[in-house]
Amino acid sequence: MDGMLSAFLEYAALHYTMTKIDATAAQAPLRLPSRRHTASNGERRVGVELEFTGLSIERISEIVRRTLGGEIRPHSAYEYTVANTPLGDFALELDYAFLKERGRRESQPGLLDEIERVSEDMLGAVAKRVVPFEIVGPPIAISELHAVNALIAALREAGARGTSQSAIYAFGLHLNPELPDLETDTLLGYMRAFAVAFDWLKRVSEIDISRRVFPYIQPYTKAYVRQICDPAYAPTRDQLIDDYLAENASRNRALDMLPVFAHLDEPRVRDAVSDGLIKARPTLHYRLPNCEIERPGWDLRPAWDHWLVIEELAADPERLEQICADYCDTLDRPFGDWFGRWSDVFEQYLQR
Repeated sequence: MDGMLSAFLEYAALHYTMTKIDATAAQAPLRLPSRRHTASNGERRVGVELEFTGLSIERISEIVRRTLGGEIRPHSAYEYTVANTPLGDFALELDYAFLKERGRRESQPGLLDEIERVSEDMLGAVAKRVVPFEIVGPPIAISELHAVNALIAALREAGARGTSQSAIYAFGLHLNPELPDLETDTLLGYMRAFAVAFDWLKRVSEIDISRRVFPYIQPYTKAYVRQICDPAYAPTRDQLIDDYLAENASRNRALDMLPVFAHLDEPRVRDAVSDGLIKARPTLHYRLPNCEIERPGWDLRPAWDHWLVIEELAADPERLEQICADYCDTLDRPFGDWFGRWSDVFEQYLQR
């Protein structure tokens, strides 16, 4: 009995310590990029999307309200909003379009409707075990982005579970950084920086096998990377969008450019991609990181620090051009980067 009590006290002390660590980390501001403001001189903002399981939508909404404030507004069994927090409105939803649509429809009396309702209940019960709930945050000023870490810590304390809890959990953390401006050279700079950094990002982010085998975070093809990294590539805005759509007419890219391209020219994007989930906005959509919310101390910081590598490289055209030229040379070799050495070469650039 003494041994059991000792073990319990040891566990409780460790749990208390990790909770204090979580709380301290949640209060620490994140690093800021060198380009902190937009062309209109407003502070850039970042949207955060978090996928996880282990909690009901009712429990999630209460944790958001308790941690960040606001009012809980249910829309259906699968969609809630926590509105009017100091950061804005947070959308909570089961990441399953069919059930969300069914949940919005008002029931009509009748046998067919009853059968449909029972089917929905059965499907919903299964979906809640394997399909993640998603928190979609509002655009948050970069200097206040660390406030999301307090929410992550509270969700973990309540039992939220992320990618590594199951081989079938391909849950992600998505960042939607507002762009400093919408000039074509700026957009191309981010795309080039991401393209040459992708192999390194994949390694340091320790992407879970479940997310690598699913199609959600595909890289750009080597042919497309070769095209955009060529120093002679100087497209107009229309050409940049058309070339991207010709090779990447899907949301399932680790850096998804469809939201910002739809913001710039929505008819052009809609003609090429019939996906109602594309939301036009002046942001990038970075989808690569795992959601490891169950791990003590995990928060936005690692993914954000990795993203800042892209930020600073995109802000340094001369350095970026040199790295792109070296990467093109690597791709032009008889076996390209067959042995996966570019990740190490890229890291050497970062250490200089």
